[in-house]
Amino acid sequence: MDIIGGFWTSVLAFLLVLTVLVFVHELGHYLVARRNGVRIETFSIGFGPELFGFTDSAGTRWKFSALPLGGYVKMFGDADPASTPGAHLTGMTEDERAVSFHHKRVGQRAAIVAAGPIANFLFSIVVLAVLFMTAGQSFTPPDVGGIQPGSAAERAGIQPGDLILSVDGTDVQRFEEIRQIVSIRPGQPLAVELKRDGRVMTVTATPDSQSVTDRLGNSHQIGLLGISRGSVGMMRHDPLTAVWQAGREVAGMITGTFTALGQMVQGSRGTEELGGPLRIAQMSGEVAQSGWYPLIWFMTFLSVNLGLINLFPVPMLDGGHLLFYAFEKLRGRPLGARAQEYGFRIGLALVLTLMVFATWNDLVQLRVVDFFRGLVS
Repeated sequence: MDIIGGFWTSVLAFLLVLTVLVFVHELGHYLVARRNGVRIETFSIGFGPELFGFTDSAGTRWKFSALPLGGYVKMFGDADPASTPGAHLTGMTEDERAVSFHHKRVGQRAAIVAAGPIANFLFSIVVLAVLFMTAGQSFTPPDVGGIQPGSAAERAGIQPGDLILSVDGTDVQRFEEIRQIVSIRPGQPLAVELKRDGRVMTVTATPDSQSVTDRLGNSHQIGLLGISRGSVGMMRHDPLTAVWQAGREVAGMITGTFTALGQMVQGSRGTEELGGPLRIAQMSGEVAQSGWYPLIWFMTFLSVNLGLINLFPVPMLDGGHLLFYAFEKLRGRPLGARAQEYGFRIGLALVLTLMVFATWNDLVQLRVVDFFRGLVS
């Protein structure tokens, strides 16, 4: 019964989180498109056959579809949800051209496409700001409470009572930020600026690498300085400070994601950490059982990563469209239909390959592969 309950908790939490994030992303496209006079034909949460929906006074069909793994806004002139130009563009009347996405200026089209990822970033900042104004932000001063014997901090000469000002060139205001920076840089020398007895000094610390297993059973290599913090508390912020702190958190998420991806490319970090919908669903359930505060935090983290992924310069994604528009701006005319078609085909192949790879990682990490191997061995 616990397994069944945990399964449905994961499914419901996953659908809730994904629906909110997809709606926010597509709403960004929708609002900026309407602002620029584009007619919206469909606003869909999910793909495939429609489950239910309604048509508004502007003629837009708002609907939920059967496959809840994404969504799309289909604008007038699009041949499909990926915003591929339709063959009927050349035969449009002047009135139809006026409301066609593909007949807008390149700057307008770029703004409409970029609005989706930007909406995800703004959503995270707004949600975190509200969270920090109401429930508060976990806030621990970045001072050193203690040093573990033989640790990286001891070797670097860090002492109890030191106030850490920055790590690897990044200013820190909370102890939690030190952990965020250090954990993704195991074995990398870091410049640590600190204040001791009123004097500012810089030492070099190389975090120890330690293998840890999270509550989902995934093994990770993380960096450890070997310092402990002092008092722990929650601090509520005024609106301006809350927005500033939320912006810092989002910037930290973006930096951490790019750092991790760079380490994967270099080979110093395993690609098994890349997860797909199955692992996100499991993590959603686990986080939901921990309470509403971590679930909201997890949602903002996913929102930031959804925005980042969509900005990758891969055709089929928003970043791929922006890349095409950059070429159009430089050339003074759009890329040829064949070039765009090949680009979308390559983009589709890359997206499908990544999805298959991430899903395989999910099946391995969730022990599904081991289960089926046991059936035939």
